[in-house]
Amino acid sequence: MTNTENQQLFKEVMGNYPTGVTILTTTDIEGTPLGLTVNSFASVSLDPLMILWSIDHRVSTIQSFIEGGKFAVHILAGEQQELCKTFASKNVDRFSNCTWQLSDNQLPIIEGAFAVMECKTFKTVEAGDHTILIGEVINIQKEDKEPMLYHRRHFGAIPAEFYPLVK
Repeated sequence: MTNTENQQLFKEVMGNYPTGVTILTTTDIEGTPLGLTVNSFASVSLDPLMILWSIDHRVSTIQSFIEGGKFAVHILAGEQQELCKTFASKNVDRFSNCTWQLSDNQLPIIEGAFAVMECKTFKTVEAGDHTILIGEVINIQKEDKEPMLYHRRHFGAIPAEFYPLVK
């Protein structure tokens, strides 16, 4: 198989792997809020609390995320599909299309997410055409909502009736 064929097969396989959807936010050196839609997100550690995500080297805001020392992970709620698309779009004033405010940690926090984790950067790792950012969680907020899922280019949420009841 050629490299191009392997890349296409890889995209097909990974596109069939259901994931959650996040928006990552930070500020640039002037304090301007920055954000992008990301599905390359995972937990790493419980002690200390750590997560990871990756950013493509072609993203214009990569230096602000890498050098900023902190970022916020917004795990999107099922009804935030338009917000997800906005933060995935180019040449759009993303923050004018949502309600947000700066946290005590000076991070842009978007309202309405299922959960938000504010992180300080623990480590960055170069990996192919991406950089992996590992963050130590310093603050967590959670709402009583259903998280968004992404599968085969579709967004949605698993209805609560499909969850096992925990008593």
